[in-house]
Amino acid sequence: MTALIRDGHGHVLLVRKHGTGSFIQPGGKREANESDLTTLTREIREELGCTLVPDSIQPLGTFEAPAANEPGKWVRASVYKVRVTGQIACGAEIAELIWVDPRKPCERKLAPLTRDGILPLALSLEQ
Repeated sequence: MTALIRDGHGHVLLVRKHGTGSFIQPGGKREANESDLTTLTREIREELGCTLVPDSIQPLGTFEAPAANEPGKWVRASVYKVRVTGQIACGAEIAELIWVDPRKPCERKLAPLTRDGILPLALSLEQ
């Protein structure tokens, strides 16, 4: 599960995990018996220290791309547009967070799923 979180300017929140070089969306893998939304809620709390706004959650689809940190592997992620409450800060395995304008992607290294799927999706949602 992965979250598309935007600020008031339309910028998209991206994170970089410790020991990796690529920025990705916040989120993660399911634990046993978790639903998508339970997973997303837990991951956002662990990674960013904030809470999902329940009535803001919108499924946007499932996307696949080559894995950024595991050569030869692919990732598949269900993407949800969400709003959060509380202070956003690096937690759990998050080393760094940035806000990226999907109209002008940054020069930072972006995971293929982010670059080729999520940022174009965010841009299409503005139209």
